[in-house]
Formats: sequence, C-alpha cells, structure tokens
Amino acid sequence: MDTDTDLLTRPILKDDDGGHDRFAHYVKKEKIVESAVTGKSVRALCGKKWIPSRDPEKYPICPRCKEIHEGLTNKPEDT
Repeated sequence: MDTDTDLLTRPILKDDDGGHDRFAHYVKKEKIVESAVTGKSVRALCGKKWIPSRDPEKYPICPRCKEIHEGLTNKPEDT
C-alpha cells in the first residue's frame, strides 16, 4: 500500500567551514585566536562568517577582502 506523507523536509544546514568558496579571507588575528579557543565563528572583511579550520596559505585571497583591506591601509602619497 503506497501512502503519501505530509512531512516537511528541510535541508541540513552546516556551519560554513571557510573552504567552500576556496578563498582565504582577511580577519583580525585576535579573532582567529579567539575562534581557536572558543570555537566561535569569525567574520571576514567581506562579511563572510565561518569557523576557520583550513590552512589559508592553500587558497587565493578573497578579491572583496583584498579590495576592502587595500582601502583601509594608508598608502603613501606621491610627492
């Protein structure tokens, strides 16, 4: 006997591990240390929020983070 069910299925949501988009992001060092100790997520300059667990050296820098970071740093003026 076939029966239909009225179940609502929801996707299983997981915290972002920082590797799905294959970029390294800019985050304050103290926030990385805090995350390592507490397990709390961090927020990159571009707004991405995740719990870091991968080696950022293996990925290219996030273009948005890089753009924001370059805008924050003081550049010497040409004289």
